[in-house]
Amino acid sequence: MKRFLMPLLAGVLLAGASQAQTIDRIKETGVLKFGYRLDAAPLSFQTEDGSPAGYSPMVCAELAQGILTAIQIPNLDVEFVPVGMQDQFEKVAAGEIDLLCGASSITLGRREIVDFSIPTFADGTTVMLPVGGSESFADLAGKKLGVRRESTTEKALNTTLASTATFAEVVRFNDHSAAMTAMENGEIDAYFGDQSILATLWLNSPKRDAIKVSNNLLTVEKHGLAMARGDTDFRLLIDRLLSAMYAVGAMQGIFQQTLPGVQPGDIHIAIFTMAPIVE
Repeated sequence: MKRFLMPLLAGVLLAGASQAQTIDRIKETGVLKFGYRLDAAPLSFQTEDGSPAGYSPMVCAELAQGILTAIQIPNLDVEFVPVGMQDQFEKVAAGEIDLLCGASSITLGRREIVDFSIPTFADGTTVMLPVGGSESFADLAGKKLGVRRESTTEKALNTTLASTATFAEVVRFNDHSAAMTAMENGEIDAYFGDQSILATLWLNSPKRDAIKVSNNLLTVEKHGLAMARGDTDFRLLIDRLLSAMYAVGAMQGIFQQTLPGVQPGDIHIAIFTMAPIVE
């Protein structure tokens, strides 16, 4: 497995962190394993040279310094491990990665497998469609609607279709790149996904003049960093560090750095101000 060592960024000090199974494992091995998605730009992706990038990996790189300070070991080897959409939570549950730094919506179903940190990002499901196309859900009846396979977006789309008695052909894709190619070639009439991901796909498309991303959110989703279920001490450590990062403006800085020129929406602005108080 290829290792990616990322410089430890300036973090916040934390005293008196409790020991738990994840913390003990990190102390024993001197290795901190972050999982990250390869294809969820701008939140989590892999660059052309094979390095991790995006909002969530940058948040985790910042967390690494705080973890090192808290557990008080001389050195910490930070390893970024690529994960797939189908196995990401299983790898967390099995202890193969300590923290999932991807693009994970917090759901009750997922919390049966893993725990989540306090919210780190706020996003929402919206739709990409041809310029001039109607953004009314009712007008998508009878059309081909693309969606990422086994995602929360797929569940939300199927639920909406059923509840509104709308018939449409749902085309499932294994990755966003294939879906974007189908969108550009007119093989599907619309593509549903997280607004941040769709916006990035649109910005990088050579046919963006013919495609638009709706500003209307169909769902509101909070993202968090996934970790082993029941490891309360490690979760408290991560939440304390994240709360301190919010308090000093570090999270806002990472947002501006990884999404340059993008103005956070009202929901995300609320996330910036709603972290627990650091005592």
